[in-house]
Amino acid sequence: MEEKEKSKFRFRLTIGNKILGGFLILIVLFVVNGAIIFWKGNEINNVVNSSSLIYRPSQDAIKEFVLLVTRSKMLVTNWVYLQTNQEDKNALRQLQDYDYPALRDRITKLMPTWESDSQRAWMDTVFLKFDTLINEVQKKSVMANLQSFENYEDPLTKLLAEDAVESQVIPRTTDLINRLNRIARKQDDVTERSDVEIKDSIKSLQTYTLVLGSSIILIGLLSALFLRRSITRPVNFLKNVVIKLGKGELIEEKGTQFSNDEIGEMATAMDNLVTGLKSTSLFAENIGGGNYQMEFKPLSEHDVLGNSLINMRNNLSKVSEDDKKRNWATEGLARFGELLRTNNNDLAKLSDEIIGSLVKYLKANQGALYIVDDASADEEQTMSMKACYAWDKKKFLNHKIYKGEGLAGQAWQEGDTVYLTEVPQNYVRIVSGLGDANPTSVLIVPLKVNDQIFGVVEIASFIEFQDFEIEFVQKIAESIASTISSVKVNARTQRLLEESQEMTEQMRAQEEEMRQNMEELQATQEEMQRSQAETESTLNAIHGSLAVAEYNTDGSIMKINSNFLEIFGYTQDEILGEHHRILTTKEEKNSDEYRQFWRDLSAGYPKKGTHKRINRKGEIITIRSSFSPIKSRSGEVVKIMEIAYELK
Repeated sequence: MEEKEKSKFRFRLTIGNKILGGFLILIVLFVVNGAIIFWKGNEINNVVNSSSLIYRPSQDAIKEFVLLVTRSKMLVTNWVYLQTNQEDKNALRQLQDYDYPALRDRITKLMPTWESDSQRAWMDTVFLKFDTLINEVQKKSVMANLQSFENYEDPLTKLLAEDAVESQVIPRTTDLINRLNRIARKQDDVTERSDVEIKDSIKSLQTYTLVLGSSIILIGLLSALFLRRSITRPVNFLKNVVIKLGKGELIEEKGTQFSNDEIGEMATAMDNLVTGLKSTSLFAENIGGGNYQMEFKPLSEHDVLGNSLINMRNNLSKVSEDDKKRNWATEGLARFGELLRTNNNDLAKLSDEIIGSLVKYLKANQGALYIVDDASADEEQTMSMKACYAWDKKKFLNHKIYKGEGLAGQAWQEGDTVYLTEVPQNYVRIVSGLGDANPTSVLIVPLKVNDQIFGVVEIASFIEFQDFEIEFVQKIAESIASTISSVKVNARTQRLLEESQEMTEQMRAQEEEMRQNMEELQATQEEMQRSQAETESTLNAIHGSLAVAEYNTDGSIMKINSNFLEIFGYTQDEILGEHHRILTTKEEKNSDEYRQFWRDLSAGYPKKGTHKRINRKGEIITIRSSFSPIKSRSGEVVKIMEIAYELK
């Protein structure tokens, strides 16, 4: 009887806790529902306040500004055409001095709350243009010029004012209205969006309320079913386990879930015991089979068997992991050693092979190889990117890095490894077809051998590098530096050899060219000598048989031969320096044809024909003459030669 009462008491206590838990869940849901309603109501209130205090006042102010601009155009037009309309004139002054400044102050206070920077910029432009329109056009060009009756009676003043209205006020007002309409449309969109947000928030509040209400009802029903099932299920499970344990059997794991009450705790403890024993045996089997990655949780911190198995697993796993790291590094060194041996003739190809293979072997995402540029002793050393993998190559093409410049330059200067796990934003981006992201880690290792640095290798990855990977890259960097040194020496030797061969070929070509030039020069000299001899023979023949005279371009006689003196009967002293007209008849020397004759010769046109001439005795003789202008190398006529003979 006492056992039954005790059991009854425990049963009631458990049910009470569960019922209390169910009610607490419902209360929490009600609180959540109230919080969401309050949150949504506050959101709606904020949108309504923004609409009433910012959006709609801004919308009304802009529309009022449009009306004010239109009204200013109307009033200034009336100022010009309605001389006696003093009411409109006062209204215009009122608009300029009070209405517009007040409206501008209102809009200026609202502008900082506008969402669009372009909308504020447009409004600043409108203010500036409207200020210019008022001060420069309305006041100076219209109002200042039309103050009195005499001003209106002055046709020129009235015409200038009318022209200001037509060409300045109306077009500028139209432009201002268009600009304000564009701002107003922008503000209308903001106001309309605010109204839509209010409607969406109200609709969302209704949806949340409906969903939470339905959830409360559903959870209430599920809680009742759960309370009903959670009583007998742990008891039956506990009975079966006890029976099988009494037979020495370990039941299979069924993944049964239990409620958090006394019976459930007992059933859970029994289930955990069986599951733990089974997990312990399975864990031991996996350790024996070399599987050290299997997760195992002891039954408690005092589980001697489970903790001993974990310690054994950790020790064996550490030994196995160290072996994998050593094998990985050894295999990598062998692979890169072969790569460096087979590509040591072409630095560009070697660089591409190195960085591509290194990024893939490390399972990184991006890499670049910088090599120190060859420079003279008086030049500052730089290094350039020679190869990259998955890098934004165009951005860094032909980009030179100086010592201490950036992380790569710092690693070069200090000769030490740089490893970053907190990479600054926009330092480098890893890009794919779907997007880009900042790397998790960046490793920069100098290519150093015998304390001499030949470059820097930089690798970026989405995962952090392990210590053994960093050590591996440092060892590879030393091998790369040694190979680059050898490649550079070979390339320099090859380049010097090619330059020497090229200079030898150039000297041979120059020697051959000089020999050919000497032969051509000798042939030219021989040809000139032959031509000169022929020319002298020809001139001697002409002087021996014909009369020859040379004249300046003005017609004065410079030189004559004996045949010429014999025909005309003069001596050289008598005729040298005289003009050619001494040999012509009086009619010819005074004629225009004679003057044109010498102008044509001076211009380079040859002449020939039969002419009447007068000798020293005054006798008329007939000669056949040919006049030839003699030109210099520049084409200028320097003298005129006449070759003649007498016709008997």
